[in-house]
Amino acid sequence: MSREVQFKSDRLAVLIDADNANADLIESLLKEIAKYGTSHVRRIYGDWTSSQLGKWKDKLNKFAIQPIQQFRYTVGKNATDSALIIDAMDLLYTRNFDGFCIISSDSDFTRLASRIRESGLVVYGFGERKTPLAFISACDKFIYTEILGRSKESTTSGTLDHAVETVEKDSKNLAKDAASQKVEALNSQKLQRDQELVDLLKDAYKAIAEEDGWANLGPFGAQLTKISPSFDQRNYGYEKLGGLIRATDMFEVKEIPHDKNPAAKGIHIKLKS
Repeated sequence: MSREVQFKSDRLAVLIDADNANADLIESLLKEIAKYGTSHVRRIYGDWTSSQLGKWKDKLNKFAIQPIQQFRYTVGKNATDSALIIDAMDLLYTRNFDGFCIISSDSDFTRLASRIRESGLVVYGFGERKTPLAFISACDKFIYTEILGRSKESTTSGTLDHAVETVEKDSKNLAKDAASQKVEALNSQKLQRDQELVDLLKDAYKAIAEEDGWANLGPFGAQLTKISPSFDQRNYGYEKLGGLIRATDMFEVKEIPHDKNPAAKGIHIKLKS
């Protein structure tokens, strides 16, 4: 069974740290979680007597999120984290779930994520780019919340159009399609200069490539996440992994029709020599 299949757990417990999560992204966040399974439990933790959580209060009924009240007994101490951790362990011991979603940018949940994984369950983390590496690494999959809610048009197309306009200003007589090709070439060079990305792609490819040098894109994507939980092609402005792979110009790409469904095509890649 591939890692990609393992990620699609059915029953999920969604636990939100209200002090370290963005209320404006909750709808996009729940849509993202739906890719991995069904959120049977949705709980959010915070001091609801505080005016700082005002934005969240409007979202609770709309998205059926259960608020858990936790007073701040001492200044500088986060009792909310403790309440979330205790509930998570209670839910873990019920053995009713396949995975947990922890929404926070706080490193205090690092040990919790590790403990859940030790029990054989999948942990999905959601947080901002400022999230400490320790918490990211403790999750099976970590998604930066900054990329949620972006559409394909606002990422690849939007970036492309902006870059095309810049190129066209430098050369007014340049055709738009030629400008697009130049932009794609520049973007490819930029990706190839990202040594961390290049090394990650090569390591994942070497781990799953067949003897003939070709690798299926599905297991390749799963291996990327296994090596780097925070990897997501959307971090680079691409909605699909295939788009990012083609943009790097590091691999040969071929599409092979499936035996049972010729209309569907599987993507295979091979590292260029």
